[in-house]
Amino acid sequence: MSDALGPYRTLPGRRYPPGATQEEHGINFSVYSRHAMGAELLLYAAADSVEPFQVIRLDPEVNHSFFSWHLLVVDLPPGTHYTWRMDGPNDPRHHGWRFDPNIELLDPWARAVNPCTWDRARRAADGVMPHDSPRAVVLAEDYDWCGDTPLPVSSEQMIIYELHVGGFTRHPSAAVRHPGTFAGLIEKVPYLRELGITHVELMPLMAFDEQDVPPAVGEAGLKNFWGYSTFGFFSPHPGYCVTPQLGSHRQEFRDLVRALHKAGIGVILDVVFNHTCEGNGRGPTLSFKGFGNETFYCLDQLDKSIYLDFTGCGNTVNANHPFVARFILDCLVYWVREMHVDGFRFDLASAMARDGHGQPMEHPPVLWGIELSDTLAAAKIIAEAWDAAGLYQVGSFPGYRWMEWNGRYRDSIRRFVRGDPGLIPEVATRLAGSSDLYGGDLRQPINSINFVTCHDGFTLWDLVSYNCKHNLANHEANRDGTDDNLSWNCGVEGDTTDAQVLTLRRRQAKNLLALLFLSQGIPMLLAGDEVLRGQSGNNNVWCQDNALGWFDWSLVETNREHLRFVRGLIALRKRHPSLRRRRFLAGQPRPGADLPDVAWHGTRVGEAPWADPAAQVLALTLAPVTRTEEPLYIALNMAATAQSFALPALAGQVWHLALDTDAAAPLDLIERADQQPLTSGALRLGARSVVVLEGRPVVGGATPARP
Repeated sequence: MSDALGPYRTLPGRRYPPGATQEEHGINFSVYSRHAMGAELLLYAAADSVEPFQVIRLDPEVNHSFFSWHLLVVDLPPGTHYTWRMDGPNDPRHHGWRFDPNIELLDPWARAVNPCTWDRARRAADGVMPHDSPRAVVLAEDYDWCGDTPLPVSSEQMIIYELHVGGFTRHPSAAVRHPGTFAGLIEKVPYLRELGITHVELMPLMAFDEQDVPPAVGEAGLKNFWGYSTFGFFSPHPGYCVTPQLGSHRQEFRDLVRALHKAGIGVILDVVFNHTCEGNGRGPTLSFKGFGNETFYCLDQLDKSIYLDFTGCGNTVNANHPFVARFILDCLVYWVREMHVDGFRFDLASAMARDGHGQPMEHPPVLWGIELSDTLAAAKIIAEAWDAAGLYQVGSFPGYRWMEWNGRYRDSIRRFVRGDPGLIPEVATRLAGSSDLYGGDLRQPINSINFVTCHDGFTLWDLVSYNCKHNLANHEANRDGTDDNLSWNCGVEGDTTDAQVLTLRRRQAKNLLALLFLSQGIPMLLAGDEVLRGQSGNNNVWCQDNALGWFDWSLVETNREHLRFVRGLIALRKRHPSLRRRRFLAGQPRPGADLPDVAWHGTRVGEAPWADPAAQVLALTLAPVTRTEEPLYIALNMAATAQSFALPALAGQVWHLALDTDAAAPLDLIERADQQPLTSGALRLGARSVVVLEGRPVVGGATPARP
């Protein structure tokens, strides 16, 4: 497009839909701004154009309806970039108004965003400069989905894999054509399919401000890597696109979704509706502040220049304001309808349960609106059920079908595996789906997203290699990141060549993952844990867009035996419906069956050590759910010494060893066809190990094991 384009003729346009929409005669533009008294639309030929080729002043009598400003630009082509300027009162303290006609604003409904003219540090130092804001892009409405639709995967079948789009392929070892992009991730889809996961949970990929970092972090050359700093809620992040300057955002993301769906993998987006990148009163005005600061943010009622901060990021989105709630719901519907995503994970979701004054609400309209939306009925909705101000709602998040990141599960399993005694009732409850959290409120095991690691905290390898965080590389004096890691370094802090320590660490890593995939509920695996990826003890690599935060693909070969173990563990879970129940275990036979759904044991059959404060062992038997499934026996020994377990008898069947974390590969995970029957009625578990047995009918000369 040439800078010589224009001027284009305009028509009044219409207020709905918001954003920039391609129509028969041109592009309709509409934005919300309740208290603005004037508006200008600036049109640019390209993302980096020095000047707009046309500035259109809207007529309040013609282009203003209710709370919307709108117009239609006749024959304007897709690919045009644009910003808004809004004029109005500036009274932050009494009314929360922050209108400034000199600041160009990013359309909150922008379908594509390009920030190449944006310099956050310069804005902070020198103030507003002409045409220095991020720009939105007008997009065409065409794409051939080739019949693609969101995947119909029932929740109990889900196995989630949390990954960072940029970090997954940016390392040179990834050997992809376009590192760190949606296109690069497409090249790794075969790897994901072979791993066996059903869904990827993609860390924030709505357009975010990579420059939103504290001064010391920015001066060190670091940037906002994780992306929890959104400024374009309808736009894929331009940094993950190959040609964002051409407005390819939507096409490139859709290509990724289509490729994942073709491989049978669903797409869950990690979304950030609790705060934005505009920060507090000292932060920049980029979008919401300039259109309706008093609408979009929670403000102190005595001094509205002060932002209520329940997120730790300077501001809190006023999610339960009627207009903001509708904005959020429209955004989610857009990503489902137009981008074919399969669900969402809501960052610090408890902040969305607060009203405009910051008080928790019993029935938050936005959360119930998401739960009850017809369009979102098939979408998975996952809450990080806490916020940064102490509101912790794990087990009590508003709604019924909301799944929750189960922080109680993470903490219990970490403590048990590192060797803390007296946790047997707690661990059994977590393995059985956390009925104490979800069983009494019409919910099910599938409401629990089980995890032992996630992006926020130690990786699996660091969890068994460090007792303390080592975050100095973040240039925040090691103050960032949690100090409560519930980790154990197996005797040496960090890197070591001690063979015994390394063997123990690998076994502990397998123990943690074995418990994760043997638990009722929905397991979530952190990308890289399947190849023992570490971060040198840094438990908060939010600003490390470098080798520290990237997936090192050489580990696929270096730690191939651990990868084999994880693939086999996922396959084991998939062939056992008894590990994927929608109802809580009751200790009773299902209709038409003889065995109870679960029987709990210790080292003796039927004698679980519920009341023993020193106990570190537990075993259970799971009955089959279908005629073709085999019974399971699971034994856990987190003691520092080996233990003997008596095996329950099987009528007409014999136990076969399927998994033993104490054994060296390939005997740690034995393929079903290679499993051998046990002839003894007792089982010896090595120190700190997990064993799984599968029961099968007696064949040939084999005899059932007897206690």
